[in-house]
Amino acid sequence: MPTGSWFRNWFNSSYYHLLYFKRDEDEADKFIRQLVLKLGPGSGSKMLDIACGRGRHSRSLAAMGFDVTGIDISEDSIKEALKYEQGNLHFYVHDMRLPFRMNYYDYAFNFFTSFGYFRTEREHYNTIRTIAQSLKPNALFVMDFLNVHYAEDHLVHKSEEEIEGVNFYITKWFDETHFYKRIVVEDENFEEPLEYTERVAKFSLGDFNDMFSFHNLQIQEVYGDYEFGHYDVRKSPRLIMMAKKIKV
Repeated sequence: MPTGSWFRNWFNSSYYHLLYFKRDEDEADKFIRQLVLKLGPGSGSKMLDIACGRGRHSRSLAAMGFDVTGIDISEDSIKEALKYEQGNLHFYVHDMRLPFRMNYYDYAFNFFTSFGYFRTEREHYNTIRTIAQSLKPNALFVMDFLNVHYAEDHLVHKSEEEIEGVNFYITKWFDETHFYKRIVVEDENFEEPLEYTERVAKFSLGDFNDMFSFHNLQIQEVYGDYEFGHYDVRKSPRLIMMAKKIKV
């Protein structure tokens, strides 16, 4: 993996956590609870949380009694998550492009657009391969991604945010293949502003269907928001897919 990958540098930055982890945790927990009600997993089901960050969703699932493993490429995130590790909750630093256990999990999750970061198509396919291989036959994978058309139509090009004395100046744009977000950070502890640029690939439902099918994952249901409403290619803010691992 290139040492200069934007996500490795940004995800290990304290400013990444400051900017994104002030989100409403109650809202996130509500989504997890609704998801569990919809899936109806058995007691003690083994679950994999891919790109788990500091593990807040993993912790919610573990609190419901499931055996949960969270993986993330960010050493700093996993260091924080490990503070909550217990008998049914485990965390590892791991690159999701590389294999992680085989035929082990009953469910795998990838929440809140934690995909599409990589430079090549092969790397994205490798990630789906990792997920598919980690699942038992007939197990389920849930991916929550942005809806490309909605994101294009509702893009806020410029915004500012002040958090704990740190100023974030955010600029968003897109081209035919990617969404971009430049974050300029002004902190009085540094003479010069810091700058990071996120890049997320534009993947449609058709793109995911191709990637999933190649690795024996068959899409069962598609939803358009965190209340599991109908998916509309233009009007839905999210693209939430439930796929089953098919026996070969």
